[in-house]
Amino acid sequence: MHYHFIGIKGSGMASLATIVADRGDEVSGSDIAKYIFTQKPLEERGIVIHEFAKENICENSVVIIGNAFDESNPEVKQAMSMPSVTTYWYHEFLGKLIEEYTSVSVAGTHGKTTTTGMVSHMMSLVAPTGYLIGDGTGEMPQDSKYFIVESCEYKRHFLAYRPNYAILTNIELDHVDYYKDLADYCDAFEAFANQVKKGIVMFGDDANVRSLKVTPKHLYYGLEEDNDVRAVNVIQNENGMSFDVIYQNTVFGSFKLPFVGKPLLWNSLGVIALGIMEGLSAQILQEGLSSFPGVKRRFTIEENHGNVYIDDYAHHPTAVQYMIEAARTKYPNRKIIALFKPDRYSRIYYFMDRFAQALNLADEVFLCHFPENAAKEEGIDITIQDLADKIEKAVVIEEDESAARMLAKRGPAVYLFMSSKDIYKLKNIVKTFQ
Repeated sequence: MHYHFIGIKGSGMASLATIVADRGDEVSGSDIAKYIFTQKPLEERGIVIHEFAKENICENSVVIIGNAFDESNPEVKQAMSMPSVTTYWYHEFLGKLIEEYTSVSVAGTHGKTTTTGMVSHMMSLVAPTGYLIGDGTGEMPQDSKYFIVESCEYKRHFLAYRPNYAILTNIELDHVDYYKDLADYCDAFEAFANQVKKGIVMFGDDANVRSLKVTPKHLYYGLEEDNDVRAVNVIQNENGMSFDVIYQNTVFGSFKLPFVGKPLLWNSLGVIALGIMEGLSAQILQEGLSSFPGVKRRFTIEENHGNVYIDDYAHHPTAVQYMIEAARTKYPNRKIIALFKPDRYSRIYYFMDRFAQALNLADEVFLCHFPENAAKEEGIDITIQDLADKIEKAVVIEEDESAARMLAKRGPAVYLFMSSKDIYKLKNIVKTFQ
């Protein structure tokens, strides 16, 4: 069967396309000509990427449409007009694919990508495991038993999934361009949790998670005493973290892991809780977590001539706060320079004061402009300068060679590049001047 992906360079679409190719089907796709890092695994599999044109749609094919597209795209319009072509939206097709495996769906406002990567790595030690991660990577080994899926709540897309198991990492209002309020947001997660077939593990230190009425089998994990799975004796320093895990008031095991930061502690604990639900030993879980290589654009560290460059996808104020705190833990007594590029006007408008508070935790702050393709939203008229005005030490910069030279002179330092957009390109220029 021939599968064609419209918007194939999107992080989820690229992951899904590689999975379909790994399953032995013929795959093609279309997108803008600009190079995006997600296309590398596509090219490695020989997947042809076209620019958008209605001629790319073939008779008797299956067309997967990225959720960012509609019939204003010539390929979408063409596919929907051809009786012999079967069309699916991204989340619809993924929901259909999940049914063929023992599936684990990872949902939550923060930590989905890293946790999906952790679970995938761990379960691969147990049995052949496929995965779809929001950093643009996906894989489906032959004879896969498990399929680990990052599951996005935007526009309730994750309600297309009915997984065997799930992890719910946390709930904090986001996607304010779609959800009316926190109650509406929580309602979506409650509906998702109640679609899980066998069992779900949930971050029990989160009051919003605790507020959900969940009927499938579930375990709460966290640091507080009322959790089923909890971490005690937690120690974090520049070398990593260690902690003991208590399961239903009995010591389950001791863990020593090479990374730092509250989010990675919580994510690890969620993976351990899932492993307990699946009957895995503490030894397997320690081996899987301690050897976890990380995922793209999630606290990815490079070092050069006394400088540290950290690339992270953080685009919500809570994530920004946690990334700066993690950088301080791993690099105590070092200067932290935070660089942030916004994505959506509505997110900055709604959370502006909280972004300012989070970014103020850094020693120096540099802000980039909104992307040119950021959608203008009704009733919102702001620029990045509005955020800069709330941060005493913030400077607005361009993403060019002149700015990179200036930033390079600010070292030696820990440069923390944060954005869901392509701020990593600026990081690469800064490195050339040091």
